[in-house]
Amino acid sequence: MSLARTPGDAADPTPAAPVTRVRVTAPAAGRSRRTTVVSEIDAQTEVGAVYMRSLMRSQLRLALGVTTVLVATVGLLPLLFATIPWLRHAQLWGVPVAWIVLGAGCYPVLIALAVVYVRRAERNERDFHDLVGPR
Repeated sequence: MSLARTPGDAADPTPAAPVTRVRVTAPAAGRSRRTTVVSEIDAQTEVGAVYMRSLMRSQLRLALGVTTVLVATVGLLPLLFATIPWLRHAQLWGVPVAWIVLGAGCYPVLIALAVVYVRRAERNERDFHDLVGPR
């Protein structure tokens, strides 16, 4: 016979503590947590950084291409006028041709380059959204 008393015995004046159940849960085994590309970008993880670098690289490539075309067309006009003397002194309706070309001929080129840039930048962003958007 044991002389040790347990709480709740008739001879023990301390009442027995109520029994509480504890539920232990764990994630299901074998099921990995699904992460999206958007959450990777928001969390600024290495994977998200790779996606953002790819977008920035494509936008930089576009900007450099448009800038190259701009320099090759409008930027070389002063050099053209400086190297060809008869073009520098030519006049049309009493106005120097250089002024006409620089004053009126550049704007259609600038507007066309702007339209091309905006459309391609939007296409880059749309492609990026299709890549990282919900599936």
